[in-house]
Amino acid sequence: MWGILAVALLVFLAVAVWYMTAMPGRPHRGVLSDLSDEERALSASLAGHVRVLAEEIGDRNVWRLSRLALAGKYIQESLTSLGYTPNRQRYEAMGIPVENLEVELPGTSKREEIVIVGAHYDSVRGCPGANDNASGVAALLELARVLQTQSFSRTVRLVAFVNEEPPFCFTSEMGSDRYAARSQARAEKIAAMVSLETIGYYSAAKGSQRYPMPFDLLYPSTGDFIAFVGNLRSRGLVRRSVGAFRRATRFPSEGVAAPGFLPGIYWSDQWSFWRRGYRAVMVTDTAPFRYPAYHTEEDTPEKVDYDRLARVVGGLEQVVLHLAND
Repeated sequence: MWGILAVALLVFLAVAVWYMTAMPGRPHRGVLSDLSDEERALSASLAGHVRVLAEEIGDRNVWRLSRLALAGKYIQESLTSLGYTPNRQRYEAMGIPVENLEVELPGTSKREEIVIVGAHYDSVRGCPGANDNASGVAALLELARVLQTQSFSRTVRLVAFVNEEPPFCFTSEMGSDRYAARSQARAEKIAAMVSLETIGYYSAAKGSQRYPMPFDLLYPSTGDFIAFVGNLRSRGLVRRSVGAFRRATRFPSEGVAAPGFLPGIYWSDQWSFWRRGYRAVMVTDTAPFRYPAYHTEEDTPEKVDYDRLARVVGGLEQVVLHLAND
């Protein structure tokens, strides 16, 4: 009897692990190809955005409100220079006026369905926030540039969220939570949400990558990949995103769809959409599980690997196109 139960438990665990980790395609392994001229230009543009946000502006949050405003202004002006007219979602947090910034690329045959790509532009207090999360904002701005000439079946929104960092994370004063609440109140049909969170640090050193249990038994110990992370309800979205990325880009990638309460799974703006029933995925370099300068004053622009980030952004362009047109 006990033997049958043990076998049944092992089978259940094996199926559960497969369900959470099975992804389409194969992760790239081996030497990366040389950058194309387009990728080299993208790398330079990404570096320029990160240096403005993390070096010229620096620590940006409600305790450095003028710097937070400068970051918002930079994002707005960058989008305006591309021909967009950004929309603002203003609200008060701790009695302080703050805002999300949004641009929209209207869809055609499925216009009422929406794909959101977002990144938070605040940094944790006392941190210049180069990787967390100027890297995500830089990617968002470059996606705005390359996507503006594309056409989509679904509407695409690119959103810069405020107040992702403590003490606002996982509260109603989080910028993405205000945005998701408004979408819910409007009964908007959000087909997918992609959160760009800390995506610029990579290491080829063995042992450079850590995980919360039990994922340390399942994934590589070298932190040279980009990760797509979702809750169980978003498993289909994670798989579609990983599949599109791997088809388009020869860059290491991993994916997981796991219970949303596990450490590292819910740690960003995707949480705001999950709690309202929307499917969302986080794209990340895994942040504290890899990046030694996470949430410190050492999170500076030279830590970001812009060439690898350029490859990731190129792949993310194809992910967005797939999600907006499939």
